[in-house]
Amino acid sequence: MANNEEVFKKIISHAKEYGFIFPSSEIYDGLAAVYDYGQLGVELKNNIKQYWWKSMVQYHENIVGIDSAIFMHPKIWKASGHVDAFNDPLIDNKDSKKRYRADVLIEDHIAKTEDKIRKEVEKAAKRFENFDEAMFRSTNARVLENQAKIDDITKRYSEAMNANDLEAVRQLILDLGIVCPISGTRNWTEVRQFNLMFATQMGSVAEGSDTIYLRPETAQGIFVNFLNVQKSGRMKIPFGIAQIGKAFRNEIVARQFIFRMREFEQMEMQFFVRPGEELKWFEYWKDTRRKWHLSLGIPEKKYRFHDHEKLAHYANAATDIEFEFPFGFKELEGIHSRTNFDLSRHSEFSGKKLQYFDPELNESYTPYVIETSIGLDRTFLAIFSYAYHEETLEDGSSRVVMKIPAILAPYKAAVLPLVKKDGLPEKAQEIVDMLKFDYMVQYDEKDAIGRRYRRQDAIGTPFCITVDNQTLADGTVTVRERDTMQQERILADNLNAYLHGKIQPLKVE
Repeated sequence: MANNEEVFKKIISHAKEYGFIFPSSEIYDGLAAVYDYGQLGVELKNNIKQYWWKSMVQYHENIVGIDSAIFMHPKIWKASGHVDAFNDPLIDNKDSKKRYRADVLIEDHIAKTEDKIRKEVEKAAKRFENFDEAMFRSTNARVLENQAKIDDITKRYSEAMNANDLEAVRQLILDLGIVCPISGTRNWTEVRQFNLMFATQMGSVAEGSDTIYLRPETAQGIFVNFLNVQKSGRMKIPFGIAQIGKAFRNEIVARQFIFRMREFEQMEMQFFVRPGEELKWFEYWKDTRRKWHLSLGIPEKKYRFHDHEKLAHYANAATDIEFEFPFGFKELEGIHSRTNFDLSRHSEFSGKKLQYFDPELNESYTPYVIETSIGLDRTFLAIFSYAYHEETLEDGSSRVVMKIPAILAPYKAAVLPLVKKDGLPEKAQEIVDMLKFDYMVQYDEKDAIGRRYRRQDAIGTPFCITVDNQTLADGTVTVRERDTMQQERILADNLNAYLHGKIQPLKVE
């Protein structure tokens, strides 16, 4: 774990040093849990957005996109349940005066126990090569004992959370012997609920109220526009509405860099289906989203599905796609069968019928909804943290290389004149001008060519194109591939086709 923590610190430092992510308002000592994306970060972020948008909207004829306002009528949040139920259970340590999310303390304890099981299994697998029956039985007994503990903790935790029994949650923390990481004591207060929505003021709102909320999620903007989109787009069930947008949560325990922030972006799609068909579509979108993640070339072992023990008030099925960050497996994307809760509640509170007339069934009904919701910032962190590699080369030198999927990389290529004379810079600029209409390309002539290669490795540029004297003679350039550092000679006129062939997602079955 200590090693992973050290790597995570290096990742955060690398993000700032190379212009990916900066602490917000840094010259004023920063603002907790708020970050700015730098010149390279905004390119990577936009590429992730575009990749998701294409997969959802462009590649599906029955999914369209919207961009709803951040400010919405306050009744929306009453109807959705956010005013009454959008809470985190918080607990304070009396000695350190630090505040924690009670559910996170328990989930972290479960994760540590699961990690203990994994290590026991790995040890058993190694010992199996030199089979020792007594040792294997002993190891197996410990595994079963720890698994039984996890099952018991999970059961108690789920029952307490489902019943909103905060005293039972506190008692579980005490029974597990969970201590404050700062004080090391178990001197805990009672668990209290804290609403996460930011309230603000607007000059004039209906019914004389001037308190509105910064949206804590983007989904409700889709639901209140259901009829507008359906009628104007002549959409037929099943169909989806996608959106990328900012959301805001007053996280008390914001931590782990951009994993949990107070201002963040979501990429959500709500898929409207016939009642009774929702679980079929739930399975469809689980598999479809799995393939999307794997198409980036990150191995499947870095992901796992985690089915919810405690379902949200609106759901009849829910699962998370978790990613193995440097600090462990954490939620990256949620896939939920939301039933018809949202449209029904908005119909009730607005007095407007949010129904669909199905010409095949010759009847009207309130559609059920399958939601896929992925955090853009968390996706950025997943890709960035996986991409970070420190390598020792055959000649004894070392490099830091960001193995960002080529399709997402901020710059697809760097064009490098070997020297700053003999017409090479001018020829290199011609190549930049040829490529820049199709790709983000960087020109760099400063320092020796080896140092320039290392700089491009560190920002994740998949290809370096070197222009030398031979280029002037026969029109060829050297193309160096980032991950393997292999080089090949090709015609400069073929660079567009070359890059197009190389910058493609993986096909996943």
